[in-house]
Amino acid sequence: MAREAGVSYQTVSRVINNARDVSPATRERVLQVIKDVGYRRNRTATTLVTSRSTILGILTDGSPRFGPMGTLIALENVARQNGYGTTVVTVEEPHGDAVQNALDGLDDVGVDGIIVIATRLSMAAAVWSASVRVPVEMIAAETSSTPNVFTYSENQELGARMATQHLIDLGHTDIAHLAGSMEWFDGRARKRGWEAALRDAGLEPGLCLEGDWSPKWAYETGLRLVGESKVPQAIFAASDHTALGLIRAFAENGIRVPEDVSIVGFDDVEGSDYFLPPLTTVRQDFPALARMSIDVLIGAIEGREVDSTPNTPTLVVRRSAIPARAAHDGA
Repeated sequence: MAREAGVSYQTVSRVINNARDVSPATRERVLQVIKDVGYRRNRTATTLVTSRSTILGILTDGSPRFGPMGTLIALENVARQNGYGTTVVTVEEPHGDAVQNALDGLDDVGVDGIIVIATRLSMAAAVWSASVRVPVEMIAAETSSTPNVFTYSENQELGARMATQHLIDLGHTDIAHLAGSMEWFDGRARKRGWEAALRDAGLEPGLCLEGDWSPKWAYETGLRLVGESKVPQAIFAASDHTALGLIRAFAENGIRVPEDVSIVGFDDVEGSDYFLPPLTTVRQDFPALARMSIDVLIGAIEGREVDSTPNTPTLVVRRSAIPARAAHDGA
């Protein structure tokens, strides 16, 4: 392959291992030769030569929610782009010994490192108390690294601040929060962001109701708010699915979004731009989260320092929130 591409064998090796010190033109030429000759890496041979398996373990609790699933899919894709295979293990509650057994199983198959998608506090507690011989990284919002487990995440609190600040900037002062479960790191971080944005603006946090992220819970909660005449001026919903349930409950009872109540969600799920009205929300960049998480783990495997600054989400402004004055004038 080196001869066909007109480069050294070291350059071919750097391309195969996705090293960064190769020019785009050279990389493209080598990749074309690799494609033409039908080369496939022999992982067994690589393990024998390098004493590394080029396999990463991923441990998850199997949550079907948008965030965990988006993270898992992105991690598998990015690992493959970096020349690593993945072995995925799922554990269900109660975690406890199940997490230690799962980590032991990944260690036994010879993974180079393990990423844990830790949505819940109970999952993280089991990981922190476990004993593992390979580097372990936990994706968990706003948690600190320990000597045995380092962490990485999207900046969930910042995303919640962005959502809440958008409503504040629109002139809203009565901003409620329909929160996710406080057993989830994301739920806690998003609540903290909502509270912090309000207090920074000189506003006291008002109504906050904790749920399970689902449209069903949000729909039923929306009906209750209508029945008790407690619909606030604006709502930061902890997820787009939460926002969806709310919007339906309000629509069925003649309460208009955004004219009567402004709503901002979180996640930017597929189809949120087709909600009625199109939903203003916070977009998580799962590919970027995965790239940084993989880079941090590989850095630990290779013994090098890597920037672990949390990934920054993006506010996507659509039509579900409008200025408070405009809402009042349109009532």
